[in-house]
Amino acid sequence: MKHSFHRELADKHSVALLIIDVINTMAFKEKDLLLKEAERMIQPLVELKERVKEKGVPVIYVNDNYGAWQSDLNHIIKQAEQGPGSWLVEALHPQEDDYFVVKPKHSGFFSTPLATLLNHLGVTTLILTGVAGNICVLFTANDAYMRDYDVVVPEDCCASNTKEDNDYALRLMKNILGATINPAHTLDIDALIEKASQRMKRALYEG
Repeated sequence: MKHSFHRELADKHSVALLIIDVINTMAFKEKDLLLKEAERMIQPLVELKERVKEKGVPVIYVNDNYGAWQSDLNHIIKQAEQGPGSWLVEALHPQEDDYFVVKPKHSGFFSTPLATLLNHLGVTTLILTGVAGNICVLFTANDAYMRDYDVVVPEDCCASNTKEDNDYALRLMKNILGATINPAHTLDIDALIEKASQRMKRALYEG
């Protein structure tokens, strides 16, 4: 029984990085505002993705289907590569070992297999990043909170149409949802994993 428990634990990941809607066609009226704000987000997010992957943290792209119900991962990427946000796709192109979840609405949890995937991985802590901070990131954070996940939102790894909108969303996530809000470079990934792993172990023992 002990061997089985530790073997099961070895296959689990207590922390996951969610990258929300960066594979984006940007086919909307205020796209120029969002693209401008996203410029300051891109390098911190690229570096954060590299850091977490070095620690074995799974990366999950959570992406809108933009109303194309017959689309798949390759179609969404191809469409985004042809739009004004192509540089986002180039900088943060999904890698072979990344996960990809397609969503129909704002929250990454609504009508998607995200919760099932996170449960399979054993995740208890989510690092949320992407666009827009005051819409899809906020809605996903709210649903994560309702499902009892610990939420971390690196403040320089999400963007909205304006800095004011983004800052307001960050305050909501911190004050209402209890999210940890810090610059990406200050995140101690090892400490985050350790804290989340202890929570995961308690859940497995109690289960």
